[in-house]
Amino acid sequence: MGLEILSEKPPSPPHPPPPTAAATRKKLTLIPLIFLIYFEVAGGPYGEEPAVQAAGPLLAILGFLIFPFIWSIPEALVTAELSTTFPGNGGFVIWAHKAFGPFCGSLMGSWKFLTGVINIAAFPILCIDYLEKLFPVFSSGAPRTLAILLSTVFLSLVNYTGLNIVGFAAIMLGVISLFPFLLMSVIAIPQIRPHRWISLGQKGVSKDWNLFFNTLFWNLNFWDTVSTMAGEVENPKKTFPAALFSSVILTCLAYIIPLMAVTGAVSVDQSEWESGFMAVAAEMISGKWLKIWIEIGAVLSGIGLFEAQLSSCAYQVLGMSELGVLPRFFGVRSKWFDTPWVGILISTLITLSVSQMDFTDIVASANFIYSLGMLLEFASFVWLRRKFPTLPRPYKVPLRVPGLVVMCLVPSAFLVVIMVIATKRWFVFANGDENEKGDETLSS
Repeated sequence: MGLEILSEKPPSPPHPPPPTAAATRKKLTLIPLIFLIYFEVAGGPYGEEPAVQAAGPLLAILGFLIFPFIWSIPEALVTAELSTTFPGNGGFVIWAHKAFGPFCGSLMGSWKFLTGVINIAAFPILCIDYLEKLFPVFSSGAPRTLAILLSTVFLSLVNYTGLNIVGFAAIMLGVISLFPFLLMSVIAIPQIRPHRWISLGQKGVSKDWNLFFNTLFWNLNFWDTVSTMAGEVENPKKTFPAALFSSVILTCLAYIIPLMAVTGAVSVDQSEWESGFMAVAAEMISGKWLKIWIEIGAVLSGIGLFEAQLSSCAYQVLGMSELGVLPRFFGVRSKWFDTPWVGILISTLITLSVSQMDFTDIVASANFIYSLGMLLEFASFVWLRRKFPTLPRPYKVPLRVPGLVVMCLVPSAFLVVIMVIATKRWFVFANGDENEKGDETLSS
């Protein structure tokens, strides 16, 4: 003790603790987040063609112009307010938990997670569908099954390397896959005949409203899935609203510009407007080189869709673990990349288990379960505004509770329609009635 008193040397300060993984983790910035949201929702104009087949050019154009105001913008507004108010991994699970308690949080998590992993299974299938046009060996049998399996595993390993890598990859994939459509639209300008835009379809061809509405819904939903990664975003209170609104504009333009270019420049039988026709139209407008580019872009788009939605599913599992909905083991992160490897692994295994389903059944299943989750999400949004009226909200939809109810009622009514369509599809499939028109409503 005496030595301590006589010593003129001041005691050395304690060593600062080593930075935690959370402190050193790189956060998502605005541009990567915009493209991640873009791939959560769309990934390009691939898949919009059946809207023309179902109802003709005019209604398809009007659908992609009007539907964002009915569905996309309300869903984006809900996501912007709640993601900035409750900025944590888990997103919509947190919202339902805060609004109605643990049971509803768990229910929301189950519905949305199943939707996500079922949806993910569609993207390797779509990639192989486009590849088989260039390499027919992938059309059936063991080569096709092996290609779907290996591509799913490989893309999951890429996701494991980190969200920032996935984000910057999304930028690259988005630019490369969108550019040929922009080029095609420019080349098509001299060939456009505006009177083709006002066509209601060929005479004698009946409207397929089930296919029409399902196509719009399939191409313009999932705006809320990015909310499960809110905890990985830099300054989410400012970044999230800007990214959501930017991605809404990007997505709508990516759909409407090529659609107007092709419907105005190309005159073909309405039945030819099935998924993949954009590549055929590119060859008619410019040549085979552009067709091949668009087909390659479709594969790249499928990769971007897979990576974005796998990230959302994995971070949702992490968020549910942090909430206590799942055991803590489900929230374990990688020591090397700080990614939720357990969530990635579980999502990949379930995706592989449903990857052999028919694509039509994948779409019907995903749409039905997603609709259940969205009804609960809209209810959570309205109830949270009523339950916590004075809670600080960095971004707030400029409406009072009655206005919010009206805003949510229109998309909710549409969700009921989608659920009826999906239920009809399941009923027809279960009874093996291949001649029933409802069995064809989702085939694209």
